[in-house]
Amino acid sequence: MLKLRKNEEKYYNFIRILRNDPTNQKGFLDKVNISENDQKLYMDKYGDCYYVCLKDEIPCGYIGVVENDIRICVDNSFKKLGVGKFMLSEVVKIFPDAKAKILKTNTASLNLFIKTGFNVVSNDNNLFYLEYGIQKT
Repeated sequence: MLKLRKNEEKYYNFIRILRNDPTNQKGFLDKVNISENDQKLYMDKYGDCYYVCLKDEIPCGYIGVVENDIRICVDNSFKKLGVGKFMLSEVVKIFPDAKAKILKTNTASLNLFIKTGFNVVSNDNNLFYLEYGIQKT
């Protein structure tokens, strides 16, 4: 069973490790390795904007909405099991106006967001911009 839990300090390193994973970094706009100290500073500022997904009490992903922008990541061993869709479905209940920016090369994330009810509202050379339930006119 999946559940979304409000972020706590005990999850900071889990989030950092997922974010630093080279496989996951390919999908992020900023590709940086985050130190434990940098993570602590960031989480001190934005930690309350994040949630951790647990499967049978084991952390398997995280989602955050910072300045109305969604950040999401699933542990590699839990991908393609519905974790991402679950987290997105839950977070739009909390932040219905949250938006997403997705690299055009990140088709897995684009498909996930579209399956969860997001629509591409615009794009540029590198990114798709998505909003929940909004159709491009």
